[in-house]
Amino acid sequence: MKKPLLISAIALSGVLMSGAAQAARDYINIVGSSTVYPFSTVVAERFGKSTQYKTPKVESTGSGGGLKLFCQGVGVQHPDIANASRRIKATEVALCAENGVEEIVEVLIGFDGIVIGNSVEGTRFNLSRRDLFLALAKEVPNPDGSETLVENPYTTWKQVNASLPDLEIEVLGPPPTSGTRDAFAELALEGGCKTYDWIKALKKADKKRYKGICHTVREDGPFIEAGENDNLIVQKLNANPDALGIFGFSFLDQNADQIQGSMIDGVEPTFDSISDGGYPVSRPLYFYVKKAHVGVIPGMKEYLAEFTSNKAFGEEGYLTEKGMIPLGDEKRAEVKANVQALKKLVL
Repeated sequence: MKKPLLISAIALSGVLMSGAAQAARDYINIVGSSTVYPFSTVVAERFGKSTQYKTPKVESTGSGGGLKLFCQGVGVQHPDIANASRRIKATEVALCAENGVEEIVEVLIGFDGIVIGNSVEGTRFNLSRRDLFLALAKEVPNPDGSETLVENPYTTWKQVNASLPDLEIEVLGPPPTSGTRDAFAELALEGGCKTYDWIKALKKADKKRYKGICHTVREDGPFIEAGENDNLIVQKLNANPDALGIFGFSFLDQNADQIQGSMIDGVEPTFDSISDGGYPVSRPLYFYVKKAHVGVIPGMKEYLAEFTSNKAFGEEGYLTEKGMIPLGDEKRAEVKANVQALKKLVL
């Protein structure tokens, strides 16, 4: 077969396959953050019940894993929406562009706090961000007071801070693909790390080294990767009341009969302390939309309208009942307008 005819045949085959796939997928495919998952799921369920469209499929893959899938390309074999408990990274936007995903719509939906909690049967902790850094970082300042780093020597909380319980450090947390892990490293670990002036000075002198010190979690036992399943973390915390777990406030809110949140820098994780900015370990929540799929996958515009309606993400919307901290009125109006216009993300 001559080359031009071969190219035409391949192109035609692609069109036919695409058409068949489109006919086969008549629902929205959503992947990503385990933290955003319960919010996305409740919107999807209400959307499926109240409209002519099928209930969207929502999978909890972690923010990083979801965005990686999202950025693999345009077409019905790829997800339409990626949930994220952190903002998309420039490297992820670049990956999307490499694979033809050039128009992305960013939707900021609200806020969440990262909780360090344990069983209500255990001792309630009052931790500082410095305590968390010293307990969980791979390298920490030398206990002799010199401006040098050593492999983390601490095995109990009392060794970290004399006012803390004499209990072994055991923290169940999310894997590196999780947005919760990213946010915890940035807000909690780095928050404690930069209380050391000589390490903080590295941020300007050697940013890569600074981030390596402040964000790298120890791998010698006290920190245990527990996957993306927050329900599993709760089970393990109930089995060991001395262990701590890392998860979103919304999950604490839904399991308050079993789990208690630790004080962080003297502030309790509550709806009010997160919404007014008092709680130091809080983060924004997002989802990202493939603009090329709007108008192709049935129900995309309608799903976006449902999620950004006041009845859903408004101040008294049904998502606040699930523990999400809503945006202010002005910001909500801005997000809604950007979504209606399908405004392209610009980092």
